[in-house]
Amino acid sequence: MILITAFIFFAIFVFIKKTESQKPDLEFALSGDTSKAIGAESQLAGIVSDAKSGLRSLSVLLIKDGTETVVFEKKFSKTKKVYTYNFNVSIKPKALQIKDGKALLKAMAIDYSWRNSGNGNLTQIEKEIVIDTKPPRIEILSGAHNIIQGGAGLVIYKLSEPCKISGIKAGNNFFPGYLSEPKDKNIFFAFIGLNYNQPTNTSITAKAVDYAGNEAKTGFYKYLKKALFKRDVINITDGFLEQKMPEFASVVNLRTKEASLIEQFLEVNRDIRKANFKQIQDICSKTEHKKLWEGTFLRFPQSASRAGFADGRTYKYKGKDIDNQVHLGIDLASTAYAKIPAANSGKVVFTEFLGIYGNTVIIDHGFGLFSLYAHLNRIDVEKGADVKKGDIIGLTGMTGMAGGDHLHFSMLVHNVFVNPREWFDPSWIKNNITSKIEHVGNE
Repeated sequence: MILITAFIFFAIFVFIKKTESQKPDLEFALSGDTSKAIGAESQLAGIVSDAKSGLRSLSVLLIKDGTETVVFEKKFSKTKKVYTYNFNVSIKPKALQIKDGKALLKAMAIDYSWRNSGNGNLTQIEKEIVIDTKPPRIEILSGAHNIIQGGAGLVIYKLSEPCKISGIKAGNNFFPGYLSEPKDKNIFFAFIGLNYNQPTNTSITAKAVDYAGNEAKTGFYKYLKKALFKRDVINITDGFLEQKMPEFASVVNLRTKEASLIEQFLEVNRDIRKANFKQIQDICSKTEHKKLWEGTFLRFPQSASRAGFADGRTYKYKGKDIDNQVHLGIDLASTAYAKIPAANSGKVVFTEFLGIYGNTVIIDHGFGLFSLYAHLNRIDVEKGADVKKGDIIGLTGMTGMAGGDHLHFSMLVHNVFVNPREWFDPSWIKNNITSKIEHVGNE
């Protein structure tokens, strides 16, 4: 009787265990921003698990116009049980002969439970999706894209459908496009810039990726012109080092703080400069998605030019060459502690000490266009403030790597320093920016 009772209890235990009712856990999603769309080729990733009786099968189907098409199917061993399975499925609608349009994405997982007459517990998930295998169309609306090394330009284009990414690719740089007007969801502006040393045979194309992951590219007419930049020699004196290096030692974490002044200078001029450049690029990676400026940019009034854009600089110390750098802005000198006006309307995005630039203000003018004001003695605006052309933002000075009182002024298009003199020139603004905008607006 004891044995019979034990056997009965054991049988009941086994039966309860084998007929467990817990359904498999199942999760899946289309990769990236294509969560509700399948393009020419899309990736579906997911995980399925069943901790009790183990996995029996997994199926992924596409249902279009009443027809079910198996996209993926996996059978699991009964003897070597699998309790967790990660899956990644490539879906190519054209290869499966499935047409574009609304569809249903269905995934089913079954375990080895004896439930449902031995057929196991079923988990079933359905998601409404759209199949879109056609790439977007890009129409270039602007013409005469003539850009000089270190210069800027504007490309206006029209898209056939909403896209998650669109813009202009110039070499390794990508310049995002922004809606020209909120009411027009198809026309985009993309300001672009060439690095001062970018080859004149650089490939420049328009690119768009829709929400199904379909990518389109198109070329357009452009003429890239070589520019000539001058070279300067900067003589570093002991007096300059004694004046400047203590300033950097107090505000920048120098590795060479205990080393000689010239070694400190080289760290600042090389490593700190590179770090400052990266920080500026990060700051200028976020921009207002609207044009905040109008007309030409205001040149620092009653000032004399002291250094030009992309001047090559050779640094000498006691007659020996010690370093080479490029000056990515223009230096303008007026009276000491002169008032600095904002070059155009925009939003202040940076107001801090910035290494070689000293006290610095950066203004976002929208659509990826920025102006930078460096070496300030005093900053008179706060981060986040809206400024108009001519508003005073601070006073000139000689903070940072400045040997005398002046304003270092730079312009950037996203992550590229461009020649500010173009933006001071009414003819250049008209020929390269406003005439294009007006032409598109009149069509």
